[in-house]
Amino acid sequence: MKKLYAIVLSLALVLSLAACAEKTSVSQSASEVTKETPVSAETKTETAEDKGLGIDKDIIVLYVNDVHCGIDDNLGYQDLVTVKNAYERLGHKVLLVDNGDAIQGDIVGTLSKGEAIINIMNESGFDVAVPGNHEFDYGMERFLELAGKAKFPYVSCNFVDKDGKPVFDAYKIKEVSGVKIAFVGICTPKTITSSTPKYFMNDAGEYIYSFCQDENGEKLYAAVQSAVDAARAEGAQYVFALAHLGTEDDCAPWTSTDVILNTTGIDAVLDGHSHSVWQEERIKNKEGKEVILTSTGTKLANIGVLTLSNSGNIRTGLVDDKGETASVKATIDEVKAQNEELVNTVVAHTDVDLTVMDPKTGERMVRSNETNLGDLCADAYRAMSGADIAFVNGGGVRVSIPAGDITYGDIIKVHPFGNQMCVIEATGAEILDALEMSAAKVPAEYGGFLQVSGLKYTIDTKVESTVVTDDSKIFVEVSGDRRVKDVFVGDEPIDPEKTYTLASHDYMLKNMGDGYSMFADNTVLQDCVMIDNQVLINYIVDVLGGNVGEDYKDPYGQGRITILE
Repeated sequence: MKKLYAIVLSLALVLSLAACAEKTSVSQSASEVTKETPVSAETKTETAEDKGLGIDKDIIVLYVNDVHCGIDDNLGYQDLVTVKNAYERLGHKVLLVDNGDAIQGDIVGTLSKGEAIINIMNESGFDVAVPGNHEFDYGMERFLELAGKAKFPYVSCNFVDKDGKPVFDAYKIKEVSGVKIAFVGICTPKTITSSTPKYFMNDAGEYIYSFCQDENGEKLYAAVQSAVDAARAEGAQYVFALAHLGTEDDCAPWTSTDVILNTTGIDAVLDGHSHSVWQEERIKNKEGKEVILTSTGTKLANIGVLTLSNSGNIRTGLVDDKGETASVKATIDEVKAQNEELVNTVVAHTDVDLTVMDPKTGERMVRSNETNLGDLCADAYRAMSGADIAFVNGGGVRVSIPAGDITYGDIIKVHPFGNQMCVIEATGAEILDALEMSAAKVPAEYGGFLQVSGLKYTIDTKVESTVVTDDSKIFVEVSGDRRVKDVFVGDEPIDPEKTYTLASHDYMLKNMGDGYSMFADNTVLQDCVMIDNQVLINYIVDVLGGNVGEDYKDPYGQGRITILE
Protein backbone atom coordinates (compact mmCIF):
# COMPACT_ATOMS: atom_id res chain seq x y z
CA MET A 1 0.00 0.00 0.00
CA LYS A 2 2.79 2.46 0.94
CA LYS A 3 4.61 1.62 -2.29
CA LEU A 4 1.54 2.27 -4.41
CA TYR A 5 0.80 5.53 -2.58
CA ALA A 6 4.36 6.66 -3.25
CA ILE A 7 3.99 5.84 -6.93
CA VAL A 8 0.74 7.81 -7.15
CA LEU A 9 2.39 10.74 -5.35
CA SER A 10 5.30 10.58 -7.81
CA LEU A 11 2.95 10.34 -10.76
CA ALA A 12 0.94 13.33 -9.56
CA LEU A 13 4.11 15.37 -9.00
CA VAL A 14 5.64 14.62 -12.40
CA LEU A 15 2.37 15.24 -14.21
CA SER A 16 2.02 18.55 -12.38
CA LEU A 17 5.53 19.56 -13.45
CA ALA A 18 4.67 18.51 -16.98
CA ALA A 19 1.92 21.10 -17.05
CA CYS A 20 4.60 23.79 -16.98
CA ALA A 21 6.71 22.16 -19.67
CA GLU A 22 6.67 22.09 -23.44
CA LYS A 23 4.79 19.29 -25.18
CA THR A 24 6.95 16.19 -25.40
CA SER A 25 6.56 13.08 -27.52
CA VAL A 26 6.49 10.10 -25.19
CA SER A 27 6.26 6.36 -25.84
CA GLN A 28 7.23 4.56 -22.64
CA SER A 29 6.04 1.20 -21.43
CA ALA A 30 3.57 1.02 -18.55
CA SER A 31 6.32 0.27 -16.04
CA GLU A 32 8.43 3.15 -17.32
CA VAL A 33 5.49 5.48 -16.98
CA THR A 34 4.76 4.57 -13.37
CA LYS A 35 8.29 4.10 -12.13
CA GLU A 36 10.38 6.49 -14.20
CA THR A 37 8.93 9.48 -16.04
CA PRO A 38 5.17 9.32 -16.35
CA VAL A 39 4.86 12.44 -18.51
CA SER A 40 2.48 12.04 -21.40
CA ALA A 41 0.28 13.74 -23.92
CA GLU A 42 -1.19 17.12 -23.19
CA THR A 43 -3.80 19.10 -25.07
CA LYS A 44 -5.57 22.27 -24.07
CA THR A 45 -8.70 24.11 -25.15
CA GLU A 46 -8.51 27.78 -26.07
CA THR A 47 -10.94 28.66 -23.27
CA ALA A 48 -8.87 26.88 -20.65
CA GLU A 49 -5.63 28.33 -21.98
CA ASP A 50 -6.96 31.88 -21.90
CA LYS A 51 -8.82 31.86 -18.57
CA GLY A 52 -7.70 28.88 -16.52
CA LEU A 53 -10.15 26.57 -14.79
CA GLY A 54 -9.95 28.03 -11.33
CA ILE A 55 -9.11 24.73 -9.63
CA ASP A 56 -6.54 24.22 -6.88
CA LYS A 57 -5.83 20.55 -7.65
CA ASP A 58 -5.74 18.61 -10.90
CA ILE A 59 -8.90 16.67 -11.75
CA ILE A 60 -8.18 12.96 -12.16
CA VAL A 61 -10.06 10.48 -14.36
CA LEU A 62 -9.11 6.85 -13.74
CA TYR A 63 -10.04 4.55 -16.62
CA VAL A 64 -9.96 0.84 -17.39
CA ASN A 65 -11.06 -1.30 -20.31
CA ASP A 66 -11.58 -4.96 -21.18
CA VAL A 67 -11.34 -6.15 -17.59
CA HIS A 68 -13.13 -9.38 -18.65
CA CYS A 69 -13.84 -10.47 -15.08
CA GLY A 70 -10.16 -10.07 -14.14
CA ILE A 71 -11.12 -9.08 -10.63
CA ASP A 72 -7.65 -9.77 -9.24
CA ASP A 73 -5.64 -11.34 -12.10
CA ASN A 74 -3.21 -8.42 -12.25
CA LEU A 75 -3.94 -5.24 -10.34
CA GLY A 76 -7.53 -6.02 -9.38
CA TYR A 77 -10.41 -3.73 -8.50
CA GLN A 78 -9.06 -3.35 -4.97
CA ASP A 79 -5.91 -1.79 -6.42
CA LEU A 80 -7.97 0.49 -8.65
CA VAL A 81 -9.78 1.84 -5.60
CA THR A 82 -6.47 2.18 -3.75
CA VAL A 83 -5.20 4.43 -6.55
CA LYS A 84 -8.42 6.42 -6.36
CA ASN A 85 -8.10 6.81 -2.60
CA ALA A 86 -4.45 7.82 -2.89
CA TYR A 87 -5.28 10.65 -5.29
CA GLU A 88 -8.13 11.79 -3.05
CA ARG A 89 -5.75 11.86 -0.07
CA LEU A 90 -3.62 14.25 -2.12
CA GLY A 91 -6.66 16.52 -2.47
CA HIS A 92 -7.69 15.64 -6.03
CA LYS A 93 -11.23 15.14 -7.26
CA VAL A 94 -11.36 11.72 -8.93
CA LEU A 95 -13.74 10.13 -11.44
CA LEU A 96 -13.72 6.41 -12.26
CA VAL A 97 -14.85 5.13 -15.68
CA ASP A 98 -15.01 1.82 -17.55
CA ASN A 99 -14.62 1.42 -21.32
CA GLY A 100 -16.49 -1.86 -21.80
CA ASP A 101 -16.18 -5.65 -21.64
CA ALA A 102 -16.15 -5.83 -17.86
CA ILE A 103 -18.80 -8.43 -17.01
CA GLN A 104 -17.77 -11.37 -19.22
CA GLY A 105 -14.63 -13.41 -19.72
CA ASP A 106 -14.11 -15.66 -16.71
CA ILE A 107 -15.91 -17.97 -14.31
CA VAL A 108 -17.08 -15.26 -11.94
CA GLY A 109 -19.01 -13.66 -14.78
CA THR A 110 -20.30 -16.88 -16.30
CA LEU A 111 -21.74 -18.30 -13.07
CA SER A 112 -23.41 -15.03 -12.03
CA LYS A 113 -24.31 -13.91 -15.56
CA GLY A 114 -22.41 -10.71 -14.92
CA GLU A 115 -23.99 -9.67 -11.64
CA ALA A 116 -20.93 -10.37 -9.47
CA ILE A 117 -18.91 -7.91 -11.55
CA ILE A 118 -21.61 -5.24 -11.36
CA ASN A 119 -21.60 -5.66 -7.56
CA ILE A 120 -17.83 -5.19 -7.45
CA MET A 121 -18.01 -2.15 -9.74
CA ASN A 122 -20.71 -0.68 -7.49
CA GLU A 123 -18.50 -1.21 -4.45
CA SER A 124 -15.57 0.35 -6.31
CA GLY A 125 -17.51 3.55 -6.99
CA PHE A 126 -17.58 3.79 -10.78
CA ASP A 127 -19.06 7.00 -12.15
CA VAL A 128 -19.89 6.03 -15.74
CA ALA A 129 -19.33 3.18 -18.23
CA VAL A 130 -19.87 2.29 -21.88
CA PRO A 131 -21.11 -1.15 -22.96
CA GLY A 132 -18.59 -3.32 -24.78
CA ASN A 133 -19.70 -5.99 -27.22
CA HIS A 134 -19.39 -8.65 -24.51
CA GLU A 135 -21.76 -6.83 -22.17
CA PHE A 136 -24.50 -8.38 -24.31
CA ASP A 137 -23.27 -11.98 -24.09
CA TYR A 138 -25.90 -12.94 -21.51
CA GLY A 139 -28.71 -11.55 -23.67
CA MET A 140 -30.35 -8.17 -24.07
CA GLU A 141 -32.85 -8.66 -21.27
CA ARG A 142 -30.11 -9.68 -18.85
CA PHE A 143 -27.83 -6.76 -19.71
CA LEU A 144 -30.62 -4.22 -19.33
CA GLU A 145 -31.41 -5.83 -15.97
CA LEU A 146 -27.76 -5.52 -14.92
CA ALA A 147 -27.63 -1.91 -16.13
CA GLY A 148 -30.57 -1.24 -13.83
CA LYS A 149 -28.64 -2.71 -10.90
CA ALA A 150 -25.55 -0.63 -11.61
CA LYS A 151 -25.07 2.39 -9.36
CA PHE A 152 -23.45 4.16 -12.29
CA PRO A 153 -24.94 5.05 -15.69
CA TYR A 154 -24.10 3.35 -18.96
CA VAL A 155 -23.77 5.76 -21.88
CA SER A 156 -23.76 5.18 -25.63
CA CYS A 157 -24.53 7.54 -28.48
CA ASN A 158 -24.80 4.79 -31.09
CA PHE A 159 -26.64 1.93 -29.34
CA VAL A 160 -30.10 2.86 -30.59
CA ASP A 161 -33.58 1.38 -30.85
CA LYS A 162 -35.62 0.90 -34.04
CA ASP A 163 -36.59 4.59 -33.99
CA GLY A 164 -32.96 5.66 -33.80
CA LYS A 165 -33.18 6.79 -30.17
CA PRO A 166 -30.28 5.92 -27.85
CA VAL A 167 -31.15 3.11 -25.43
CA PHE A 168 -28.98 4.80 -22.81
CA ASP A 169 -28.09 8.48 -22.56
CA ALA A 170 -25.64 9.39 -25.29
CA TYR A 171 -23.43 11.20 -22.79
CA LYS A 172 -23.16 12.10 -19.13
CA ILE A 173 -21.88 15.44 -17.86
CA LYS A 174 -20.07 15.38 -14.52
CA GLU A 175 -19.36 18.70 -12.84
CA VAL A 176 -16.14 18.53 -10.85
CA SER A 177 -14.82 21.56 -8.97
CA GLY A 178 -17.01 23.70 -11.21
CA VAL A 179 -15.63 22.14 -14.41
CA LYS A 180 -18.15 20.39 -16.67
CA ILE A 181 -16.77 17.20 -18.22
CA ALA A 182 -18.84 15.19 -20.70
CA PHE A 183 -18.34 11.46 -21.20
CA VAL A 184 -19.69 10.33 -24.58
CA GLY A 185 -20.20 6.58 -24.94
CA ILE A 186 -19.35 4.83 -28.22
CA CYS A 187 -19.94 1.09 -28.75
CA THR A 188 -18.31 -0.87 -31.54
CA PRO A 189 -20.79 -1.52 -34.36
CA LYS A 190 -19.21 -4.97 -34.55
CA THR A 191 -21.36 -5.81 -31.53
CA ILE A 192 -24.24 -6.63 -33.87
CA THR A 193 -22.35 -9.73 -35.08
CA SER A 194 -19.68 -10.39 -32.44
CA SER A 195 -22.41 -10.78 -29.87
CA THR A 196 -25.51 -12.82 -30.77
CA PRO A 197 -27.41 -11.02 -33.58
CA LYS A 198 -30.78 -12.36 -32.46
CA TYR A 199 -30.40 -10.51 -29.18
CA PHE A 200 -30.98 -7.35 -31.21
CA MET A 201 -34.03 -8.66 -33.10
CA ASN A 202 -37.70 -9.18 -32.37
CA ASP A 203 -39.46 -12.53 -32.71
CA ALA A 204 -40.01 -11.87 -36.42
CA GLY A 205 -36.27 -11.64 -37.02
CA GLU A 206 -36.34 -7.87 -37.54
CA TYR A 207 -33.63 -5.71 -36.02
CA ILE A 208 -35.02 -3.52 -33.25
CA TYR A 209 -31.61 -2.33 -32.07
CA SER A 210 -28.54 -1.20 -33.97
CA PHE A 211 -25.15 0.39 -33.41
CA CYS A 212 -25.22 2.89 -36.30
CA GLN A 213 -23.33 0.47 -38.51
CA ASP A 214 -22.84 1.01 -42.24
CA GLU A 215 -20.21 0.33 -44.88
CA ASN A 216 -18.34 3.65 -44.67
CA GLY A 217 -18.74 4.61 -41.02
CA GLU A 218 -20.73 7.78 -41.72
CA LYS A 219 -23.66 6.78 -39.49
CA LEU A 220 -21.34 6.22 -36.56
CA TYR A 221 -19.44 9.46 -37.10
CA ALA A 222 -22.74 11.38 -37.31
CA ALA A 223 -24.01 9.83 -34.07
CA VAL A 224 -20.77 10.69 -32.27
CA GLN A 225 -20.70 14.24 -33.63
CA SER A 226 -24.32 14.81 -32.63
CA ALA A 227 -23.59 13.70 -29.06
CA VAL A 228 -20.44 15.80 -28.82
CA ASP A 229 -22.24 18.88 -30.15
CA ALA A 230 -25.13 18.35 -27.73
CA ALA A 231 -22.75 18.00 -24.79
CA ARG A 232 -20.91 21.17 -25.77
CA ALA A 233 -24.22 23.01 -26.16
CA GLU A 234 -25.14 21.88 -22.64
CA GLY A 235 -22.03 23.54 -21.31
CA ALA A 236 -19.40 20.80 -21.36
CA GLN A 237 -15.94 22.34 -21.26
CA TYR A 238 -14.26 19.00 -21.98
CA VAL A 239 -15.47 15.97 -23.90
CA PHE A 240 -13.91 12.58 -23.27
CA ALA A 241 -15.08 9.65 -25.38
CA LEU A 242 -15.59 6.39 -23.53
CA ALA A 243 -15.03 4.17 -26.54
CA HIS A 244 -15.16 0.45 -27.09
CA LEU A 245 -13.92 0.55 -30.67
CA GLY A 246 -10.34 -0.67 -30.96
CA THR A 247 -7.84 0.00 -33.72
CA GLU A 248 -7.54 -3.39 -35.41
CA ASP A 249 -7.98 -3.53 -39.18
CA ASP A 250 -11.07 -5.71 -38.95
CA CYS A 251 -12.78 -2.97 -36.92
CA ALA A 252 -12.60 -0.48 -39.83
CA PRO A 253 -14.32 1.85 -40.60
CA TRP A 254 -15.35 1.96 -36.95
CA THR A 255 -11.99 2.19 -35.19
CA SER A 256 -11.21 4.82 -32.58
CA THR A 257 -8.80 6.38 -35.06
CA ASP A 258 -11.54 6.53 -37.72
CA VAL A 259 -13.84 8.30 -35.27
CA ILE A 260 -11.19 10.87 -34.34
CA LEU A 261 -10.35 11.57 -37.98
CA ASN A 262 -14.00 12.15 -38.87
CA THR A 263 -15.24 14.23 -35.92
CA THR A 264 -14.48 17.39 -33.99
CA GLY A 265 -14.83 18.50 -30.40
CA ILE A 266 -13.44 15.43 -28.60
CA ASP A 267 -10.49 16.11 -26.29
CA ALA A 268 -9.49 12.51 -25.53
CA VAL A 269 -10.60 9.01 -26.47
CA LEU A 270 -10.33 6.40 -23.71
CA ASP A 271 -10.53 3.25 -25.79
CA GLY A 272 -11.12 -0.47 -25.42
CA HIS A 273 -11.83 -3.60 -27.49
CA SER A 274 -8.35 -4.21 -28.98
CA HIS A 275 -6.71 -4.99 -25.60
CA SER A 276 -3.94 -2.60 -26.63
CA VAL A 277 -1.69 -0.74 -24.19
CA TRP A 278 -1.16 2.90 -25.11
CA GLN A 279 -0.02 5.49 -22.66
CA GLU A 280 -0.98 7.98 -25.33
CA GLU A 281 -1.21 8.46 -29.04
CA ARG A 282 -1.98 11.76 -30.70
CA ILE A 283 -4.35 11.73 -33.65
CA LYS A 284 -5.48 14.83 -35.52
CA ASN A 285 -9.21 15.25 -35.82
CA LYS A 286 -11.23 16.53 -38.77
CA GLU A 287 -10.06 20.09 -38.09
CA GLY A 288 -6.42 19.14 -37.57
CA LYS A 289 -6.51 19.45 -33.77
CA GLU A 290 -4.75 16.81 -31.70
CA VAL A 291 -6.84 14.30 -29.75
CA ILE A 292 -5.34 11.94 -27.18
CA LEU A 293 -5.98 8.23 -27.72
CA THR A 294 -5.21 5.90 -24.82
CA SER A 295 -5.98 2.35 -23.69
CA THR A 296 -4.98 0.19 -20.71
CA GLY A 297 -4.76 -3.35 -22.13
CA THR A 298 -6.92 -6.03 -20.52
CA LYS A 299 -7.71 -7.65 -17.16
CA LEU A 300 -6.48 -4.63 -15.20
CA ALA A 301 -2.89 -5.00 -16.35
CA ASN A 302 -2.77 -1.21 -16.03
CA ILE A 303 -4.88 1.61 -14.66
CA GLY A 304 -5.21 4.67 -16.86
CA VAL A 305 -4.76 8.10 -15.27
CA LEU A 306 -6.01 11.17 -17.11
CA THR A 307 -5.05 14.46 -15.47
CA LEU A 308 -6.78 17.77 -16.19
CA SER A 309 -4.84 20.74 -14.82
CA ASN A 310 -5.91 24.29 -14.01
CA SER A 311 -4.31 25.53 -17.21
CA GLY A 312 -6.44 23.14 -19.25
CA ASN A 313 -3.70 20.63 -20.03
CA ILE A 314 -4.80 17.02 -20.47
CA ARG A 315 -2.22 14.33 -19.82
CA THR A 316 -2.41 10.56 -19.57
CA GLY A 317 -0.30 7.93 -17.82
CA LEU A 318 -0.53 4.32 -16.65
CA VAL A 319 -0.20 2.73 -13.20
CA ASP A 320 0.78 -0.94 -12.98
CA ASP A 321 1.72 -1.58 -9.33
CA LYS A 322 -0.37 -3.32 -6.70
CA GLY A 323 -2.14 -2.17 -3.56
CA GLU A 324 -5.46 -3.12 -2.01
CA THR A 325 -8.56 -1.60 -0.48
CA ALA A 326 -10.26 -3.60 2.24
CA SER A 327 -13.95 -3.12 1.35
CA VAL A 328 -13.49 -4.00 -2.32
CA LYS A 329 -11.17 -6.90 -1.50
CA ALA A 330 -13.82 -8.26 0.88
CA THR A 331 -16.42 -8.20 -1.89
CA ILE A 332 -14.03 -9.95 -4.27
CA ASP A 333 -13.12 -12.58 -1.67
CA GLU A 334 -16.80 -13.29 -1.04
CA VAL A 335 -17.50 -13.76 -4.74
CA LYS A 336 -14.48 -16.03 -5.18
CA ALA A 337 -15.35 -18.14 -2.13
CA GLN A 338 -18.84 -18.81 -3.47
CA ASN A 339 -17.38 -20.33 -6.64
CA GLU A 340 -14.08 -21.80 -5.45
CA GLU A 341 -15.12 -25.36 -4.66
CA LEU A 342 -16.89 -25.83 -7.97
CA VAL A 343 -14.25 -24.27 -10.20
CA ASN A 344 -11.40 -26.21 -8.55
CA THR A 345 -13.07 -29.58 -9.05
CA VAL A 346 -10.85 -31.80 -11.23
CA VAL A 347 -12.89 -33.25 -14.10
CA ALA A 348 -10.20 -34.76 -16.35
CA HIS A 349 -6.52 -34.79 -17.29
CA THR A 350 -4.47 -33.90 -20.33
CA ASP A 351 -1.07 -35.29 -21.25
CA VAL A 352 -0.45 -32.43 -23.66
CA ASP A 353 -0.67 -28.66 -23.71
CA LEU A 354 -3.90 -27.63 -25.42
CA THR A 355 -3.38 -24.23 -26.95
CA VAL A 356 -4.96 -21.21 -28.54
CA MET A 357 -1.51 -19.63 -28.99
CA ASP A 358 1.24 -20.18 -31.51
CA PRO A 359 4.11 -21.74 -29.50
CA LYS A 360 6.66 -20.33 -31.96
CA THR A 361 5.57 -16.70 -31.82
CA GLY A 362 3.52 -16.47 -28.64
CA GLU A 363 0.73 -14.85 -30.65
CA ARG A 364 -2.89 -15.99 -30.60
CA MET A 365 -3.64 -18.27 -33.55
CA VAL A 366 -7.01 -19.87 -32.77
CA ARG A 367 -8.72 -17.13 -34.81
CA SER A 368 -6.62 -17.66 -37.92
CA ASN A 369 -5.21 -21.21 -37.84
CA GLU A 370 -6.08 -24.70 -36.74
CA THR A 371 -5.01 -25.55 -33.17
CA ASN A 372 -5.17 -28.72 -31.11
CA LEU A 373 -7.60 -27.18 -28.63
CA GLY A 374 -9.77 -26.07 -31.53
CA ASP A 375 -9.73 -29.63 -32.86
CA LEU A 376 -10.68 -30.97 -29.43
CA CYS A 377 -13.61 -28.58 -29.04
CA ALA A 378 -14.94 -29.30 -32.53
CA ASP A 379 -14.51 -33.05 -32.01
CA ALA A 380 -16.53 -32.76 -28.81
CA TYR A 381 -19.49 -31.32 -30.68
CA ARG A 382 -19.35 -33.97 -33.39
CA ALA A 383 -18.92 -36.89 -30.99
CA MET A 384 -21.58 -35.81 -28.52
CA SER A 385 -24.13 -35.04 -31.25
CA GLY A 386 -23.40 -37.80 -33.75
CA ALA A 387 -23.32 -35.24 -36.58
CA ASP A 388 -21.41 -35.62 -39.85
CA ILE A 389 -19.58 -32.33 -39.36
CA ALA A 390 -18.96 -29.96 -36.48
CA PHE A 391 -17.32 -26.61 -36.03
CA VAL A 392 -16.76 -23.95 -33.39
CA ASN A 393 -15.76 -20.33 -33.88
CA GLY A 394 -12.21 -19.49 -32.86
CA GLY A 395 -13.51 -16.50 -30.91
CA GLY A 396 -15.42 -18.93 -28.70
CA VAL A 397 -12.28 -20.85 -27.70
CA ARG A 398 -10.81 -18.41 -25.23
CA VAL A 399 -7.82 -19.80 -23.33
CA SER A 400 -5.26 -22.60 -23.40
CA ILE A 401 -5.19 -25.57 -21.01
CA PRO A 402 -1.72 -26.66 -19.84
CA ALA A 403 -0.80 -30.32 -19.46
CA GLY A 404 -1.98 -31.77 -16.16
CA ASP A 405 -5.27 -31.87 -14.31
CA ILE A 406 -8.23 -30.15 -15.95
CA THR A 407 -10.62 -28.41 -13.57
CA TYR A 408 -14.18 -27.33 -14.16
CA GLY A 409 -12.84 -23.79 -14.02
CA ASP A 410 -10.42 -24.52 -16.87
CA ILE A 411 -13.28 -25.71 -19.06
CA ILE A 412 -15.43 -22.67 -18.28
CA LYS A 413 -12.52 -20.40 -19.16
CA VAL A 414 -12.30 -22.12 -22.56
CA HIS A 415 -16.06 -21.79 -23.15
CA PRO A 416 -17.33 -18.95 -20.91
CA PHE A 417 -20.34 -17.92 -22.98
CA GLY A 418 -22.85 -20.59 -22.04
CA ASN A 419 -23.77 -21.38 -25.66
CA GLN A 420 -25.98 -24.41 -26.29
CA MET A 421 -25.20 -27.33 -28.62
CA CYS A 422 -27.49 -27.65 -31.64
CA VAL A 423 -27.60 -29.90 -34.71
CA ILE A 424 -29.07 -28.79 -38.02
CA GLU A 425 -29.39 -30.03 -41.58
CA ALA A 426 -27.15 -28.14 -44.00
CA THR A 427 -26.35 -28.59 -47.66
CA GLY A 428 -22.82 -28.93 -48.93
CA ALA A 429 -23.25 -25.57 -50.64
CA GLU A 430 -24.14 -23.89 -47.35
CA ILE A 431 -21.16 -25.49 -45.64
CA LEU A 432 -18.88 -24.29 -48.44
CA ASP A 433 -20.21 -20.76 -47.98
CA ALA A 434 -19.50 -21.02 -44.25
CA LEU A 435 -15.93 -22.15 -44.90
CA GLU A 436 -15.48 -19.25 -47.30
CA MET A 437 -16.74 -16.83 -44.64
CA SER A 438 -14.33 -18.41 -42.15
CA ALA A 439 -11.38 -17.99 -44.51
CA ALA A 440 -12.19 -14.48 -45.71
CA LYS A 441 -9.65 -12.67 -43.51
CA VAL A 442 -6.87 -15.26 -43.26
CA PRO A 443 -4.04 -14.66 -42.36
CA ALA A 444 -5.60 -11.88 -40.26
CA GLU A 445 -7.59 -12.77 -37.17
CA TYR A 446 -11.35 -13.22 -37.25
CA GLY A 447 -13.47 -14.37 -34.33
CA GLY A 448 -15.56 -16.39 -36.77
CA PHE A 449 -12.62 -18.45 -38.04
CA LEU A 450 -13.81 -22.05 -37.81
CA GLN A 451 -12.16 -24.89 -35.95
CA VAL A 452 -13.60 -28.00 -37.59
CA SER A 453 -14.27 -31.72 -37.15
CA GLY A 454 -15.17 -34.15 -39.93
CA LEU A 455 -13.77 -31.78 -42.55
CA LYS A 456 -10.47 -31.33 -44.32
CA TYR A 457 -9.68 -28.53 -46.78
CA THR A 458 -7.17 -25.99 -48.09
CA ILE A 459 -7.28 -22.19 -47.91
CA ASP A 460 -5.45 -20.45 -50.76
CA THR A 461 -4.63 -16.95 -49.49
CA LYS A 462 -3.36 -15.92 -52.94
CA VAL A 463 -7.02 -15.79 -53.96
CA GLU A 464 -8.69 -12.58 -52.81
CA SER A 465 -11.81 -13.16 -50.76
CA THR A 466 -15.06 -12.48 -52.61
CA VAL A 467 -17.32 -12.85 -49.58
CA VAL A 468 -20.01 -10.15 -49.57
CA THR A 469 -21.53 -8.98 -46.27
CA ASP A 470 -24.13 -6.35 -45.47
CA ASP A 471 -23.69 -3.23 -43.33
CA SER A 472 -23.95 -5.38 -40.21
CA LYS A 473 -21.21 -7.75 -41.46
CA ILE A 474 -23.80 -10.47 -42.02
CA PHE A 475 -23.00 -12.92 -44.84
CA VAL A 476 -24.80 -12.25 -48.14
CA GLU A 477 -22.99 -14.30 -50.80
CA VAL A 478 -19.73 -15.39 -52.38
CA SER A 479 -19.55 -13.30 -55.53
CA GLY A 480 -16.51 -14.75 -57.28
CA ASP A 481 -13.53 -17.06 -56.90
CA ARG A 482 -13.25 -19.11 -53.73
CA ARG A 483 -10.27 -19.39 -51.41
CA VAL A 484 -11.37 -22.72 -49.92
CA LYS A 485 -10.51 -25.74 -52.07
CA ASP A 486 -10.26 -29.54 -51.91
CA VAL A 487 -12.96 -29.91 -49.26
CA PHE A 488 -13.53 -33.41 -47.91
CA VAL A 489 -16.18 -34.69 -45.54
CA GLY A 490 -14.49 -37.67 -44.01
CA ASP A 491 -12.85 -39.41 -46.98
CA GLU A 492 -15.30 -38.12 -49.60
CA PRO A 493 -15.27 -34.84 -51.54
CA ILE A 494 -18.04 -32.58 -50.33
CA ASP A 495 -21.21 -32.66 -52.44
CA PRO A 496 -22.82 -29.21 -52.73
CA GLU A 497 -26.23 -30.85 -53.35
CA LYS A 498 -26.09 -33.30 -50.46
CA THR A 499 -27.63 -32.62 -47.05
CA TYR A 500 -25.33 -33.18 -44.07
CA THR A 501 -25.88 -32.99 -40.34
CA LEU A 502 -23.93 -30.15 -38.77
CA ALA A 503 -23.25 -29.60 -35.07
CA SER A 504 -22.21 -26.37 -33.40
CA HIS A 505 -23.88 -24.05 -30.92
CA ASP A 506 -26.91 -21.80 -31.07
CA TYR A 507 -24.80 -18.66 -31.46
CA MET A 508 -23.50 -19.89 -34.82
CA LEU A 509 -26.34 -22.05 -36.16
CA LYS A 510 -29.46 -20.21 -35.00
CA ASN A 511 -28.46 -16.68 -34.08
CA MET A 512 -26.16 -15.69 -36.99
CA GLY A 513 -23.19 -15.22 -34.69
CA ASP A 514 -20.10 -13.77 -36.40
CA GLY A 515 -22.32 -13.11 -39.42
CA TYR A 516 -23.07 -16.75 -40.35
CA SER A 517 -26.54 -16.19 -41.82
CA MET A 518 -26.55 -19.19 -44.18
CA PHE A 519 -27.92 -21.51 -41.47
CA ALA A 520 -30.52 -19.23 -39.84
CA ASP A 521 -33.59 -20.91 -41.40
CA ASN A 522 -32.35 -24.50 -41.57
CA THR A 523 -34.11 -27.49 -40.06
CA VAL A 524 -33.05 -27.97 -36.44
CA LEU A 525 -32.63 -31.61 -35.43
CA GLN A 526 -31.32 -31.08 -31.89
CA ASP A 527 -32.15 -27.78 -30.23
CA CYS A 528 -30.03 -26.45 -27.34
CA VAL A 529 -29.45 -29.87 -25.80
CA MET A 530 -26.32 -29.15 -23.73
CA ILE A 531 -24.23 -26.15 -22.62
CA ASP A 532 -20.90 -25.74 -24.44
CA ASN A 533 -18.58 -26.37 -21.49
CA GLN A 534 -20.49 -29.54 -20.59
CA VAL A 535 -20.12 -30.78 -24.17
CA LEU A 536 -16.34 -30.53 -23.78
CA ILE A 537 -16.30 -32.18 -20.35
CA ASN A 538 -18.50 -35.06 -21.49
CA TYR A 539 -16.36 -35.69 -24.55
CA ILE A 540 -13.12 -35.83 -22.58
CA VAL A 541 -14.61 -37.96 -19.80
CA ASP A 542 -17.00 -40.25 -21.68
CA VAL A 543 -15.30 -40.62 -25.07
CA LEU A 544 -11.61 -40.11 -24.27
CA GLY A 545 -11.79 -41.89 -20.92
CA GLY A 546 -10.97 -38.79 -18.89
CA ASN A 547 -7.61 -38.13 -20.53
CA VAL A 548 -6.52 -36.08 -23.55
CA GLY A 549 -3.66 -38.02 -25.09
CA GLU A 550 -1.15 -38.08 -27.91
CA ASP A 551 -3.76 -37.68 -30.67
CA TYR A 552 -3.89 -34.00 -29.72
CA LYS A 553 -0.16 -33.52 -29.15
CA ASP A 554 0.56 -31.23 -32.11
CA PRO A 555 -0.33 -27.63 -31.15
CA TYR A 556 -1.07 -26.93 -34.82
CA GLY A 557 -3.72 -29.62 -34.92
CA GLN A 558 -4.23 -32.72 -37.01
CA GLY A 559 -3.84 -31.22 -40.47
CA ARG A 560 -7.51 -30.53 -41.12
CA ILE A 561 -6.90 -27.02 -42.46
CA THR A 562 -3.99 -26.34 -44.81
CA ILE A 563 -3.20 -22.69 -45.47
CA LEU A 564 -1.31 -21.76 -48.65
CA GLU A 565 0.48 -18.42 -48.42
